[in-house]
Amino acid sequence: MAINVPPPKYAVVVNAVQQRIEDGTYAPGAVIPSETQLMAEFDTSRPTIVRALGILQQDGWIESQQGKGRYVKGRPTPTAQQTADRALELLDQGEDAEVTLLRVGAIMAPNRAAAALDLEADTPVILRRRLVNAEVGPVELSATYVPVELSAGTALSQKTPLTDGVLRHLADRKGIVFDHATERISARLPTTEEAELLKITERDAVLTLLVTIFDRAGRPQFAVDAVIPAKRHEIEGSFPLP
Repeated sequence: MAINVPPPKYAVVVNAVQQRIEDGTYAPGAVIPSETQLMAEFDTSRPTIVRALGILQQDGWIESQQGKGRYVKGRPTPTAQQTADRALELLDQGEDAEVTLLRVGAIMAPNRAAAALDLEADTPVILRRRLVNAEVGPVELSATYVPVELSAGTALSQKTPLTDGVLRHLADRKGIVFDHATERISARLPTTEEAELLKITERDAVLTLLVTIFDRAGRPQFAVDAVIPAKRHEIEGSFPLP
């Protein structure tokens, strides 16, 4: 059972400033309130505010001009390379302390996964559903779908964390040579469950990232379907795996 934990104060500040930039309260080029003003508004310490502003600047929401303050840049626009990098993170990330396994086991492939893997809708697959956390709170809800036949002889159906990513685990255990992956990215509103797990509202759009991994013969082997808090247009592409 997932436990609801209030986000840390700096995450509250980050989310609030992002929301104000998105709804036009802080327009591009506008000056961000001072650290002192933000401390008073959010009833928190200067280090917390500095940390939040640092995250916003690093992610491209604001910029700092020495001696003048911090200014709004606007919502960052992800590049194609950034989306490819994100997809590779889904494949390579091990299940460490930042990852909570929500469900592991055999299910009937949902339509979206079945289409990606070229399977009948009632084909059994192994599901690994997990929630990824970061300093700012939950950042990703993902489900990995692996055909039951492919999972045989691996630890994918076990309810214990994998120290390596699914890609490496299958390559090592099954000797598969993976060749490339395709990704499909789109935006939608979250379900009630997704909003609760990701600690967002049901009015906040999410980015869905469906990555399908192929072998050298061009056959789909497994798929990862992730939900990430974001508002982006659909992008589709392919890239070689390292």
